Amino acid sequence: MKFNKCAVLALAFLPQISHGEEHIQGSGFLDGSSLSLINRNFYFNREYRDPGAAQNYREEWAHGIQARFESGYTQGRIGLGLDAYAALGIKLDSGGGTSGTGLLPVGSDGQVDDEFSYAGAAVKARVSRTELKIGDVIPTAPVFATTTTRLFTSTARGLQIVSQDIADLSLDAGYFTAIRDGSGSTNRDGSIDLTYAGVVDAPSAGYIGGNYSISDRFNVSLYGANLEDVWNQYYANILYALPLSSDRDLTFNFNLYDSRSEGRELAGEINNLAWSLSAAYRLGAHSFTLAHQQVNGNTPFDYILMDGINAGDSIYLANSSQYSDFNSPNESSVQARYDIDMAAYGIPGLALMARYIKGDIDGSGYSSSDGPYAYAAAASKEWERDLEARYVVQSGVAKDLSLRVRYATHRGAGGDVDELRVITEYPLELF
Repeated sequence: MKFNKCAVLALAFLPQISHGEEHIQGSGFLDGSSLSLINRNFYFNREYRDPGAAQNYREEWAHGIQARFESGYTQGRIGLGLDAYAALGIKLDSGGGTSGTGLLPVGSDGQVDDEFSYAGAAVKARVSRTELKIGDVIPTAPVFATTTTRLFTSTARGLQIVSQDIADLSLDAGYFTAIRDGSGSTNRDGSIDLTYAGVVDAPSAGYIGGNYSISDRFNVSLYGANLEDVWNQYYANILYALPLSSDRDLTFNFNLYDSRSEGRELAGEINNLAWSLSAAYRLGAHSFTLAHQQVNGNTPFDYILMDGINAGDSIYLANSSQYSDFNSPNESSVQARYDIDMAAYGIPGLALMARYIKGDIDGSGYSSSDGPYAYAAAASKEWERDLEARYVVQSGVAKDLSLRVRYATHRGAGGDVDELRVITEYPLELF
């Protein structure tokens, strides 16, 4: 399955079906524009309990300021516009052998700069409810999603088309040749790599797929992707919500990935089927979730890495957590999770979460002793416990200011690790 620019661009000419309109009139380049400013403060602490680890302790603290401009569309059948952003990162604490969290760029001399900055943009065009962007974009597809887990959201260089012209159907396609990590690196021409195989430097990546709402309670998604000379990957999702009463409901979420190596097989031979099924029961302010996840294959379930540094977000499996993804070869894992919304107890904006995940791994079937996944060729176990608190200010001058504290304890395959993240974010809509 190969993708090229012509195939992706063809989506721009999807029939204009929905809503009985030939096109949507643009509100104007400036009249429909917005400018936002996001301040993000991030403290990251990771301690490895393995005495044999090369670096047992990593700790960094940084502040990021990102301005994002999104124009409206010019009037006419084909509306034109521009999205642009600029980012400034400031080191608050790093050094003395504690760098390497992926929060700040590390120079060739091994030192972290006191500050870093970059900018990017994408031109866009719209016909009816079909939108094309070319340049630096932020894809969120389950088979290709840039990362949001560090100081700045990373971007991909290429083109993306999103169409909502057909009622209840959202279509999405993209073609990319480079990645900018945004936090661990400012390189706009960064390589497209794999989180567990490491640097493979795939020449390009493309995908096509979409989501269809069968009803308000029932959604299905299908995607296909090609990471050139690495794999073809297919994804399916079924989401079903069953209301039981005014304050009770049950939600089922099924995710499946099928990954098979292709072309030059830069990450070696891959034949991997990974799936997860979760059931979440909500009772008023309380939510209880049980999940099972299964990897069938002698390699880990792998996904996009940003320029050899930070993992992307293109893993929608239920047991992908703060530290581990529970995606090792032939790994079977189970999760129990509890969430509570404290608004019901007089503290609106505060939410708490706790979860425990346990996995059993069998990597003995991996045949290459020097391949990129050789480290996982063993039978082992792992578990992780995550605790999280998030508070969002509901009113006043600090409205929408959020504070998020995440603490993870992981033991077993992948390392004995304790990790703390403290993230403060303050979005401002300037116009």
